[in-house]
Formats: sequence, C-alpha cells, structure tokens
Amino acid sequence: MACLSAMREAFGQFTAAELHCPRCGRAQPVRERLLLILPTGELHELVCARCATSLAKRTVTSPPASMAGPRRMRRTGLR
Repeated sequence: MACLSAMREAFGQFTAAELHCPRCGRAQPVRERLLLILPTGELHELVCARCATSLAKRTVTSPPASMAGPRRMRRTGLR
C-alpha cells in the first residue's frame, strides 16, 4: 500500500506535454494559460501551441495557507 500512495504523490502534479488537437488533426504541444486564481487553487487552460485552440482545463490546488510560506510582493518600477 505504501508504494501506491508514493505513486499517487509522484503523479499528483502531472502536466500533459501534448494533446490531440481537433483543428490540427494530430497531437500537438500544449501551452498552459492561467485563467483564474481561486481560494482553493488556480484554474489553467491548456491550448494548442500551433493554433491556440482550447484543448483542456485543469485546476491546480494550492497547499493550505498555514503550509504556504509568506508571499513576497514583486516590485514594479512604477511609483
């Protein structure tokens, strides 16, 4: 049983490199776009790298706030 839980953990953040695109008619590399930031995680869209057709969506769950360290704000050149 320990092997099964280790395998689930290893593939927990699996991301597709290629998906079948109906417009191109074959498997194409995909790009990931951030759509929404939700309280429970982030919603991403996978699009064809060749024709930008939307192929899939996935939700990346974030760790609980107590486990995530403090967020650092990025500085911009604007004041």
